Amino acid sequence: MNISLFTYTKNGLTTALKVLDCFEEAEKKAYVPERFSQDGFLSLDLAKDFGAVFSWSDLVIFVASCGIATRKIAPFIKDKCTDPAVICIDETGKFVVPLLSGHIGGANEFAKIISEKIKSVCVITTATDINDRFSVDAWAKKQGFIIEDMAIAKMVSAEILENDVPFLSEFAFTSKLPNGVVHGQTGKIGIYVGTRKKSPFERTLRLIPSVLHLGIGCRKGTKKDVIGRLVDDVLLENNIDKRAIKCVASIDIKSCEAGLLEYCRENNWDIFFYSSDELKSIPGEFTPSAFVKNITGVDNVCERAAIIGAEELIIKKRCAEGVTVAIAEERCELRFE
Repeated sequence: MNISLFTYTKNGLTTALKVLDCFEEAEKKAYVPERFSQDGFLSLDLAKDFGAVFSWSDLVIFVASCGIATRKIAPFIKDKCTDPAVICIDETGKFVVPLLSGHIGGANEFAKIISEKIKSVCVITTATDINDRFSVDAWAKKQGFIIEDMAIAKMVSAEILENDVPFLSEFAFTSKLPNGVVHGQTGKIGIYVGTRKKSPFERTLRLIPSVLHLGIGCRKGTKKDVIGRLVDDVLLENNIDKRAIKCVASIDIKSCEAGLLEYCRENNWDIFFYSSDELKSIPGEFTPSAFVKNITGVDNVCERAAIIGAEELIIKKRCAEGVTVAIAEERCELRFE
């Protein structure tokens, strides 16, 4: 995590040192006036291009007034999905105030961490938090889920402040639902968690977990477009959202296949390769092929590769144009603590 900190007074410097100690593992850049410079701090002159600092940061902390912080960040604010978390702390360290990206950016959680460690008062103003109602965007970010539509997410948050919103999931819960959501399958607006392209509500906020492993086998020299056609067909037939794919897996003799590597690179998917012995050691029933075994030393590549690190094979082998595809799903349990 990248943290930028700004302070402008001697008292602020004392508080800044305490704040920086709250994030030992982070990459930190702290800026102070030249006259207060000391080890670990940079001159404010080096932060004249604040836009670059803002873009680099995951968290921006001002040990200064809210007015200074607001004026500084105002020209660079874009949207809640991309803006860094911004926190303001008074120079004596009495109050910690999240100013920007309280939920998705994590400013509220960062503020709680700081206030607990430096013994200050955390001043959170977001409506769902102060009313003890479910914050869907903050929860989704914490779970690592993709929020399909931020406009609908805002509508859901507004509705939660007034009424309970129905919540439907493909996955089991490990705790009871929080305030603001109830189990439901129909309604004017609701939340759906899953890998499938479903819209059970009139307005559905879809939260997509990246929990699917895509197993791929292919003939030598197969082009990326050929691989992509079969993958797209399998996803379409099974109503699966492509964004739910977490990674790709295959056999190690395919580790230099240009088409396969390019296809994964274009989709920003990590790809893992396994030896025939590793694939053969995977327990379970798989679709055998004498031809594949003769070539690779193992009777099935795509199904066996897909299931490694996952829990269940949900799509068995599909074949077309010398390509084989299978999909497995990781275990996913929803937590609301």
